[in-house]
Amino acid sequence: MASETFSVEPVAHVIGGRTEPTDDYWGGTQAIIRIVDSKFPADATQGLEEFSHLEVVFRFHLTDPSDLHPGARAARDNPDWPAVGIFGHRNMRRLNWLGVSRCRLIKVDGLDLHVEDLDAVHGTPILDIKPWFTEFGPRGDVRQASWSHEMLTSYFADHQ
Repeated sequence: MASETFSVEPVAHVIGGRTEPTDDYWGGTQAIIRIVDSKFPADATQGLEEFSHLEVVFRFHLTDPSDLHPGARAARDNPDWPAVGIFGHRNMRRLNWLGVSRCRLIKVDGLDLHVEDLDAVHGTPILDIKPWFTEFGPRGDVRQASWSHEMLTSYFADHQ
């Protein structure tokens, strides 16, 4: 396959909430996803209030582009956990610097989406917003590496 590149533009930005990315304690973090009003009419969010959760695609904008780790390494550089390749991680050190988060939708106020548990910081460019449909959740048995359960024990614990 030939190399392919493309550009995307933000549909929104995160306002408020956390200002620094951290590994844990995202629980209870509240922020606003402010949709770009010059690109979307007021009715772009119509009907969204019927959903409890959103799936949000964003760009890790604060990451050092030279801090790319495509090969295998231990998550959070913890020697007690096995080295896994980049596609076994969910961190920011990725070729396209994309993140995906599922967050609780608290309320819709025009083009402002008030959310909780979004693990993106103030100023983060949002590339897409979708309502969460349970039918798009995993089907069949779900399995996950044991080290990841240990690593994420405090990920959505209440913000400290």
